[in-house]
Amino acid sequence: MKLITFTKKGIYCPQGKFYIDPWRPVDMAVITHGHADHARWGMKKYLCHHFTKPILHQRIGADIECQSVEYGEAVTINGVKLSLHPAGHIIGSAQIRLEYKGYVTVISGDYKVQNDGLSTPFELVKCNEFVTESTFGLPIYNWLEVEDLDKKLQNWVLKNKENNKTSVFIGYSLGKAQRIMKAVEGLGNLYVHYSIGKLNEAFETVGIDLPEYTIADFRERPKEVQHEIVIVPPALLDSNIIKKIPDPTTAICSGWMQVRGARRWRSADAGFAMSDHADWKGLLQTVKATEAELVHVTHGQTEVFSKYLNEIGVRADVVETLFGEDEEESEKETLETPES
Repeated sequence: MKLITFTKKGIYCPQGKFYIDPWRPVDMAVITHGHADHARWGMKKYLCHHFTKPILHQRIGADIECQSVEYGEAVTINGVKLSLHPAGHIIGSAQIRLEYKGYVTVISGDYKVQNDGLSTPFELVKCNEFVTESTFGLPIYNWLEVEDLDKKLQNWVLKNKENNKTSVFIGYSLGKAQRIMKAVEGLGNLYVHYSIGKLNEAFETVGIDLPEYTIADFRERPKEVQHEIVIVPPALLDSNIIKKIPDPTTAICSGWMQVRGARRWRSADAGFAMSDHADWKGLLQTVKATEAELVHVTHGQTEVFSKYLNEIGVRADVVETLFGEDEEESEKETLETPES
C-alpha cells in the first residue's frame, strides 16, 4: 500500500487528498513546523500543532485559515487517520503519522533526539514506512550533550567579559536564538534583533518562558549593548549592524561548526556546533527503532545515508525535495525591519 507519493508540489497523501509541507500552493497543507522551507505562503488551509499556529500567523499572515491540534490528537481526513507527534526540532515541530487500513506512514519533518529544554522532546513512532531527513547524515556529525555545549557558550561569554568584549551570537531567529538565550541566562543583559524578538512572542503566547531580553536598537543606541550579550540572525553577519556594535567578538551557533575550520568562510571569531537536527547517531537510532520496512531519505546527505542504511539491511531510497538544509529563507523574511 502507498499512503504517500512525492510530487512537484510536495509530499502528497492521495487517500486523504492533502499535502505535507508543500512548497507550492495546495488546498490542504499539513505543516510539520514553522521554518519557512516547510511552511510556505499560499495554501487554502493549514493544519499544524497548537504551538506552530502563532508562528504561521506571524510569518505567513494573520488571516490564513489554520486549524491546530495537540500532540497525539487524531483527526480523520477522507478516511485517513492523522496525528502529530513531537519531533524535538523546534517549538511545535511534529512528525506526521498517517494510518489507513492498518498501514502506517510517518513523515519526520526535521527532528532532533536531544532534549534542548525548550522543544517538546522527540517521540519515537513505529511505522511501516518512514520519511527521514538527513541534514547531518555523516559520521563526522556527533553532538555534545546539551549541558556540555551550554557550558562552552557560558565560558566563552565569561572570557569575553574579562576581555571587555561584547559577545555576539549568530543563530537562526526561530529555535536557535531561544536556545542560546537559555544557555547564557544570568551572565549579562540579553539583547536580540527585532526578528528574534518577534518570534519570541510566539513562544510567550503559548506559555513558554524565556529569559528577560531587550530588542536592541542598533541605529540609535548601539552602545547600550557594549560588553553585554547580543543575538542576531545569520543574515546580519558581516553587516553594518555588527560593525556598529562596540568591541564585538562573534560566534556562529550551527551544526556546520562541527567541521574544523567551517567558521573561516563566515569570518566569525568562534563557532559552536549547536543544531536543531539529529546527528549521525540520532538518525541511525531513530530509523532502526521505527522498524519501518521502507525508508525515504530527504534533504541533506541523502546518498550517503541511504546507501549506509541499505548496507545494514534497512531498505531505503532517496527522494528529492525542495526542503532546505537551514532556514536562510526564514531569516530573509524576518529582516524587513528598520534596523536591518
